[in-house]
Amino acid sequence: MTAPPAPSERRDWTDGHVARWQPVLPGLDPVVEGAVTRMKKLSVHLRRVREQSLVDFDLERHEFDTLHKLAGRGGTAAPSELAQDLDLAPASVSGRLDALEKRGFVRRTRSTTDRRRVAVELTAAGRETWLGAMDVLGHEEYRLLGVLGPEERTLLNDMLRRVMVAAEAGDAPGPWHG
Repeated sequence: MTAPPAPSERRDWTDGHVARWQPVLPGLDPVVEGAVTRMKKLSVHLRRVREQSLVDFDLERHEFDTLHKLAGRGGTAAPSELAQDLDLAPASVSGRLDALEKRGFVRRTRSTTDRRRVAVELTAAGRETWLGAMDVLGHEEYRLLGVLGPEERTLLNDMLRRVMVAAEAGDAPGPWHG
């Protein structure tokens, strides 16, 4: 009886994808193609998990985004700050806040120092719903990266940072011989 293959020896969907394309594109670097394809597929997987968590918590994407930005500001923000964070017109934020307030996820209160100003506060129900949706994705991220040891996760994070720095800098692409 043979032992099951080590995780690094197991084949995934991308291995078959690369094998199919190598004869078509002889200059294809299987390591680059494999890494990029895996990043894309992982991104799609995590997006599906996130979208399912929104369904499970009865949240629309824009509702989650608004709660997320509000939570990121310590649970309180001015509508203008949320509009800036969400890159939306103030009128669009007002509509979102109306809907979230009706659901009991936020409350608007007048400033005690300037009656013209309004503060938006995350309610306990809003925080609980936001955290619940966040936990679903967080658990999946830990499940996936749990196959790596702490040092491997640090190395992966550092390598991805270098890749993102290059992407954000918009440097000229390297040679590709497809």
